[in-house]
Amino acid sequence: MAITEMFLWWYSSGWKVFVGKLKTALSSITDFFSMGSLVRTLFKPYRQISAETARDGASLDIKFHMFLDRLISRIVGFFSRLTLLLVGIIIIIFGGIISFILVILWPIIPLLPIVGIVLTAMGVVL
Repeated sequence: MAITEMFLWWYSSGWKVFVGKLKTALSSITDFFSMGSLVRTLFKPYRQISAETARDGASLDIKFHMFLDRLISRIVGFFSRLTLLLVGIIIIIFGGIISFILVILWPIIPLLPIVGIVLTAMGVVL
């Protein structure tokens, strides 16, 4: 009776629970990389350690220096965020592929002990 209930759960609500957990895992990967925030702030300066704006009475040299600070900060911010976006996208794609494979393998898993017994009886050795 327990084996029958296990099979009933495995092929009905168990599959739904498993797919829900896979969706949650992919969602947490997206949340971990903060993909939306990275896209919104792609061209923002990076940390703005010295990227202040020049005062009205500042000399041209100071204004130019601060402009370069902001420009370099934006370039560093762009490339660091772009790198994180690309890594996040690659990890999400691999996670999606692995999730897809696991969903396809889900119905086969309970049959693997039977397949193992049959292969052993046939004399197959790994």
